[in-house]
Amino acid sequence: MALPLLLPLRAALLGAVLGPACAAVHFREEFTDGVNWQRRWLNSQHKPDLGMFKLTAGKFYGDPVKDKGLQTCENSKFYAISSRFKPFNNKGKTLVIQYTVKHEQKIDCGGGYIKLFSSDLDQKNMSSDSPYYIMFGPDICGSETKKVHVILNYKNKLYPIKKQIRCKVDGFTHLYTLILRSDQTYKVKIDNEMVESGNLEDHWDFLPPRKINDLTVKKPQDWDDIAQIDDPNDVKPEDWDEPEYIPDTSAERSKDWNSVTDGEWRHPMIKNPLYRGEWKPRKINNPNYKGVWPHPQIDNPNYLPDLNILSYENISVIGLDIWQVRAGTIFDNFLITDDEEYAEDFGYETWGETKC
Repeated sequence: MALPLLLPLRAALLGAVLGPACAAVHFREEFTDGVNWQRRWLNSQHKPDLGMFKLTAGKFYGDPVKDKGLQTCENSKFYAISSRFKPFNNKGKTLVIQYTVKHEQKIDCGGGYIKLFSSDLDQKNMSSDSPYYIMFGPDICGSETKKVHVILNYKNKLYPIKKQIRCKVDGFTHLYTLILRSDQTYKVKIDNEMVESGNLEDHWDFLPPRKINDLTVKKPQDWDDIAQIDDPNDVKPEDWDEPEYIPDTSAERSKDWNSVTDGEWRHPMIKNPLYRGEWKPRKINNPNYKGVWPHPQIDNPNYLPDLNILSYENISVIGLDIWQVRAGTIFDNFLITDDEEYAEDFGYETWGETKC
């Protein structure tokens, strides 16, 4: 279902009775009710040639029903589809976003990420220009781009994570999880294994730095920060200097060469095999090297802490807004909750049970 739920922690998936602890499940989608998914997901009409999705488990699967998800099915297309749920805010709470991606086509260039929007999103006109709160998930293009995006909105400006997180590049199903905590920490997991974590201020440029260089302090003139120097005892060999090009003495003037009309004949030039380039003395460790000078730092007067960096109001829409050259990606097992443990269990009970 894709309706807001209030489920006992673990009990919804494992049948356990764990007392009063509860997980708020704002959105859950497993596509197990056939064509009814079309009532919950709306294709954007922003452009007339947007790619379409179909419900399928793909070419290979662990379970023909449980592994059904939304699959891109047209090459070289933009895709834009979204689903709405009851608005909520995450102030003072953990926010967990999780879903599975299967690039069974072994994607060469295209996105596999989701976006989280506020309740004022016009779903019929959703596009890459639509403001969003969070963008999270894998992106692959050629040999250069194989990363997990974590782009967060702070005061209406988008900030990408400064860390490089490598995504999975095979054709199997993988579980992607983003955890944003109210204590200003985060965690990214792939297949329920942590791949990155830390503090929001450290890994995004939301705020000015806490410390800055003290510009009133200058590096001492006698501070030597050159690690290696020329060896003063090294001498250029006497036979080092050779021209880069020399005449090809094996060449002969052609019989039809006319000195009057063609000019004076000269041997063509060829690369000199003895040429070794410009001579440079070898390097040795500098005995006076003191290392990199540590510039003294002071408190940044422009730094103001913000204990609610990622406090979003009226979170209400999840969407896929992607481009793919080669279609075939399957998206499934969407979950938005406030409980990390519940999300981990949900991952094991869905992706973990049928992964392939």
